[in-house]
Amino acid sequence: MAMFTTMGTPMQNEAILTLVQWLSPAYPVGAFAYSHGLEWAVEAQDVRDSATLSAWLEDVLRHGAGWCDALFLAAAYRADDPTVVDSIAHAFAPSAERLQETTLQGAAFSKTTGQIWGTVLPALTYPVALGHSARLHDLPLELTLQLYLQAFMANLVTAGMRLIPLGQTEGQILIKFHTPLCVAIAEDAIEGTLDNLSSTAFLSDIASMKHEQQYSRIFRT
Repeated sequence: MAMFTTMGTPMQNEAILTLVQWLSPAYPVGAFAYSHGLEWAVEAQDVRDSATLSAWLEDVLRHGAGWCDALFLAAAYRADDPTVVDSIAHAFAPSAERLQETTLQGAAFSKTTGQIWGTVLPALTYPVALGHSARLHDLPLELTLQLYLQAFMANLVTAGMRLIPLGQTEGQILIKFHTPLCVAIAEDAIEGTLDNLSSTAFLSDIASMKHEQQYSRIFRT
């Protein structure tokens, strides 16, 4: 007969489930409305199938918003005043839509989390809001980073499934394939600081700028 045991203490399990709730597609931050420029990339045929979407995801995670957001999240987690980190996150946004994407999701996260958990949270950019909240609730930084990156990546996969189109099984294969990369980036971000900020996913940044003028679109960014 199979034996099932609890993997952690009740407090550890609650922390995991809190993060799962915060980063669930059901949490009302409106993540489903944002493609992070992917909609333009599909329009331009830069992303057209599973292979090109996979390459796009890796670049964004390693060299674009994935890496930068991880550093912002970790810095906010450690900061006594998250607004200092937040001002840098604002300045680092490469386009108007990217700024809208992070500020609107962050404001929605802060408002919802404050109402549910009874904490007063300022309107912050999304990774900064999540990092600050994780600190306030004594949630583990490494796990917060891992789940944030996976949720960010999975949201882009979901957008790709709608745009290319891509089958659900293919989409889930991509999420599984890129999850170890999320873990690796989280580990690197813990050791990094804001001095390590660097974004070289230029095609993704340009796509977000082009999307602002895209004639027909279903995503906000």
